[in-house]
Amino acid sequence: MSLLAGIARPLAWPVFMAAFRVRVIGRENIPKTGGAILAGNHVSYMDPVLLWEFTPRRVHFMAKSELFKGLIGWMLNAFYAFPVVRGSADRASITAATKLLVDAELVGIFPEGTRSQDGQAGEAHGGVSFIAMRAGVPVIPVACVGTDKVLPRGQKFVRPARVTIKFGEPIDTASFTEGSRKERMDALTGTIMMRIGEELDAARRL
Repeated sequence: MSLLAGIARPLAWPVFMAAFRVRVIGRENIPKTGGAILAGNHVSYMDPVLLWEFTPRRVHFMAKSELFKGLIGWMLNAFYAFPVVRGSADRASITAATKLLVDAELVGIFPEGTRSQDGQAGEAHGGVSFIAMRAGVPVIPVACVGTDKVLPRGQKFVRPARVTIKFGEPIDTASFTEGSRKERMDALTGTIMMRIGEELDAARRL
């Protein structure tokens, strides 16, 4: 763990708990060892921040390449993020994600590729399924509720709000065996987004 990440994590925990009244449910669904993908809905720039803080293991998040400049880029690297070029088949990011997973790390991906405007899980890109099947790892569906109140789109400053993070049961990618490769990937992508939607509904009822 980098020095900055090692210092920031224990210091941020009580601050986040007090300011955002964070509830974390389903941590037991994250495997203690081995590679896995955390696939979540995306409504705010606070999503990866809070997931990084409240996931019991280190997470390497995919982040759009435009952010890897200046101070923000330095911080993203310090907190184990890696760049992806959106709107293209970015082989470098796919290779990086696959290597991390094979090396038994957690990788965080927002399948929609951008922040949702209505808080619902939208249409997903197929990259998450391709990477999961290529690495042979499970996918953990994740719901973040309330982060859009903490840092709404277009705002620069955070505000107090209640946040719920819910980790669902793992999706076994090896169980998708029927059809062509594309059909298997499409089926997995559909299942991932359906499960994220179910976790969102459950988190909102809590």
